[in-house]
Formats: sequence, C-alpha cells, structure tokens
Amino acid sequence: MKAWLDTLLFGIYPYLCLAIFLLGSLLRFDRDQYSWKSDSSQLLRSGQLKWGSNLFHAGILFLFFGHTVGMLTPHVVYEPFMTAGAKQLLAMVSGGAFGVLGIIGLTLLLHRRLADARIRATSRTSDIVLLVLLWLQFALGLATVPLSAQHLDGSMMLVLAEWAQRIVTFRGGAAELMAEVGPVFRAHMFLGMTIFLIFPFTRLVHVWSGFGTLAYVVRPYQVVRARRLNVPAGQNLPRQPGASV
Repeated sequence: MKAWLDTLLFGIYPYLCLAIFLLGSLLRFDRDQYSWKSDSSQLLRSGQLKWGSNLFHAGILFLFFGHTVGMLTPHVVYEPFMTAGAKQLLAMVSGGAFGVLGIIGLTLLLHRRLADARIRATSRTSDIVLLVLLWLQFALGLATVPLSAQHLDGSMMLVLAEWAQRIVTFRGGAAELMAEVGPVFRAHMFLGMTIFLIFPFTRLVHVWSGFGTLAYVVRPYQVVRARRLNVPAGQNLPRQPGASV
C-alpha cells in the first residue's frame, strides 16, 4: 500500500501538476487575458502591503531560484569545489534566512487581507487559499532546517535532488527514492507540487509576465519616424471635427 501511495504522490502526481501548470497557463492566456493580472489591492490600503509584499517577494524569489538550481544541478557539477554537506549547510543558512523573511511577509499579507473589511470584501476565495497554502509551504520549509541539521552529510539533499532530476528527465525510479524520506520533507514536496497545480487558476499567473519582461533586454529598438505630409504651399491642413483652435 505504501509503495502504491509513493508511486501515486511522487511518481504520477508531479507530471499531473506540471501538465496542468503549463497547459493551464497557456489556455488562460489564450482565452481569459483580462484576468491575467496580479489584482493588487494597493488602492484600498498601501501601508502594510509595502512591507508584506517586499518581504514576501524577496523570500520567495530567492527560494524559487535557489531550489531550482540546487535541486536540478547534478552532484557531479559542483562536487569538485563543494561537498554535499557544505552545499546543504549553505542551503540551510540562506534558505532559513529568506524563509523567515518570506513567512513574515506572508503573515502581514494574510492579516491585511483577513482583518481589513474592504480588502476582505474584494478578495476571492482563491486569494485567501493561495496565501494560506504559501504560508504553510514556508512553514514546512523552515521546519526542514532543524531536521536537516541532524544529518549534515548532505544525504537527504542528494536524495531529494535525485528525485527532482529523475522527474524532469523522465527517468524511472523517482518514487522509490522518496520511500525513506521523512514526513515533513514529503509534505513540503507535495505541497510545493500542489501550488504548481493551482497556479493557472490563481493570480500567480502574473509571474509569467515578470519573466516575459526579460525579453525587453534583447528586443531591438523601435524606430519611430515622424510622418511627413506633402501639402502644397499656401494650403492649410483640413481641421478635424471638434478640434479647437
């Protein structure tokens, strides 16, 4: 029964989440572009939003790229200059620090959305559910830090990284790797995949627009030339209807 559950949660569920994440985002952009926005409530109350949003974004952006690079980089790439234990210690310190920033920001954002009557009235259920799930994900991530401190050899980090690499490269045996992983790590991984699953149905889709702005770095300059009209000498241009002098 446990082997079947591991296969379902960590062998099949990841591909279901990734498929819905990619196809759902594409379909929403194609069919419902007017909902493709962050739905900011800054006009209703900006003070608490400034601190909460900045702390949250600093934490989640660092952790997103840190997890992406850390888990998807093969061990042989960094092995010549960094041991698995040193990499795990680096991840614990930096991830713990930015995790604290992120959960503080999320706490401010969640309190603001629930405590302010006007913001609560304009909030969708998905807005509140998303904040709660993100808060739980940060809390689970911070809970893994003291657990990781009990084995500083980097063995658990190598197992989780190997699982992620097998998933993205479509190699078999990924679910078997999670059989001996602790419940906190398993819950952290499962909730992370679930956030990808609900991504296209929430305001998180605006993250794609953030990555899309990077295209402006390589986009060529737009050439704008003034339009010249050939008007005979002594003849005035016709006035537009309603134009004032």
